[in-house]
Amino acid sequence: MLRALIAALPLLLLLSAPPALAQFGPQGPPAVGVITAEKRPVTETTEFIGRVEAIDRVDLRARVTGFMEERLFREGQEVTAGQPLFRLERPPFEAQVAQAQAQVAAAEAELNNATIALNRARELVRSQAGTQARVDDATAAQRTAQAQLLGAQAQLRVAQINLGYTEIAGPFAGKIGRSNFSPGAVVGPDSGPLATIVSQDPMRVAFPVSLRAGTELRDRYEGRGGAQAVVVRIRLANGHIFGEAGRIEFIDTQVNRDTDTLLIRARIANPLRTDQGPTGEPERQLIDGMFVTVFVEGVEPVQAVVIPRAAVLQDQGGNFVFTVGAENRAQRTGVTLGRSLADQVVIEAGLSGGETVITEGVQRVRPGQPVQPNPASPPPVREGASPAPAQRN
Repeated sequence: MLRALIAALPLLLLLSAPPALAQFGPQGPPAVGVITAEKRPVTETTEFIGRVEAIDRVDLRARVTGFMEERLFREGQEVTAGQPLFRLERPPFEAQVAQAQAQVAAAEAELNNATIALNRARELVRSQAGTQARVDDATAAQRTAQAQLLGAQAQLRVAQINLGYTEIAGPFAGKIGRSNFSPGAVVGPDSGPLATIVSQDPMRVAFPVSLRAGTELRDRYEGRGGAQAVVVRIRLANGHIFGEAGRIEFIDTQVNRDTDTLLIRARIANPLRTDQGPTGEPERQLIDGMFVTVFVEGVEPVQAVVIPRAAVLQDQGGNFVFTVGAENRAQRTGVTLGRSLADQVVIEAGLSGGETVITEGVQRVRPGQPVQPNPASPPPVREGASPAPAQRN
């Protein structure tokens, strides 16, 4: 009887083993979780690194030399087109205008006197009391007086223009930076920039793309509207996706010979935020010169096979998945990966849809091995999670 108990001991241990041990034991094929590869609409997305640029940027400079009397703005504020920003002392330039006006009046008097002399000389010739030589001299004198009047009027115009230059205004709406000079300083054309204004809305996003990536984008959207078939979105340094989408407005006509890249620019709105910034006023999120992550997305979704990322394995032969074939045997299927979508991945080649793909227990599977396919567990729902933009692998 003791011998019978010893012989039955392995069977008793197997029967009393945990379900997982019995399920994956040598007595039967391993249980695996599977899903059916299906096609679904996917937004095509390609990722680049770019920089935000202001559309308009100008350095304000003094066009005449004088003392700065006033600075009419707060550093960092947004200004409007034509808004006065600096004011230089006016009296010296007002005096130049008055002097030029006096020169114009004197030239007008000279011209009037020369005209009277010419008319008198002509009357004397008609009465045979004068000579033609005196008429010629009077004519020349009148023309000289006319030229002097034109010169005086031009000098008056120059003086008036210089007087206008004592008030420096913004050429367009934008945000003005710090002032490089304080009231009381002498400034002039050689003083350098007084301050810099950059436009705020809209902004540009410039990003270089490799020649290969640029060719892929062109081939992908050439028959679907070209640049009009894509939108541009950006991710800020804090990881947040900017709320506005942009459009491509410029593709460079030359490749950078040093980096073998092509420059692309997109235009994107940069509206004021509803909350207040450090200055107590609403501010904008995009700043001239900041680095961002650029996503070039297709406007119309395309149908693509999407499977869980956990189903993809890799070896020296490349990426592959295990599918369940005839007689529930695992088959190694090579795949080409596309873009990643959160915890899933787009399959560009290798699966056409409808295949049974092993997503759970893949580490215990070998090619040709029988398996027990069961529906895979649904992915856990992460509270507050939002889908991440598609990215290139």
